[in-house]
Amino acid sequence: MWERINRWARNLVNDGFTLWFCCQHPQMPLVPKILAVLVVGYFLSPIDLIPDFIPVLGYLDELILLPGCIYLILKMVPEPVLAECRAKAKAWLAEHKPTPRSITAAVVIMLLWMTFFGTLWTHWGDELLKWLATH
Repeated sequence: MWERINRWARNLVNDGFTLWFCCQHPQMPLVPKILAVLVVGYFLSPIDLIPDFIPVLGYLDELILLPGCIYLILKMVPEPVLAECRAKAKAWLAEHKPTPRSITAAVVIMLLWMTFFGTLWTHWGDELLKWLATH
């Protein structure tokens, strides 16, 4: 069982890097390219949209959402582009090059969280302050 899980994880990393190379390929169609840029940005982001410390939901993105999105986008990539990008990803990983990071995606995720909490505060901040003052 652990062998299957390890193989699945290696394939996921390989597919993530394949998508990264697909984003840079000149023959990549526009719609899959836009989707791939979004998923690769999240894949390479050092910050998760759903933090891992949240029980169950924290690993939902890594175990279901991310692999599902990668799989669906790879199905939209033309076969010649996919084959070339898979070879580049395999070579990249074989050379043990450092994993690139997407600081832009990390900033976007932080802005989404700040917007979320700002919206919560706008709607319920006064009630929370009143409740805290009475207790």
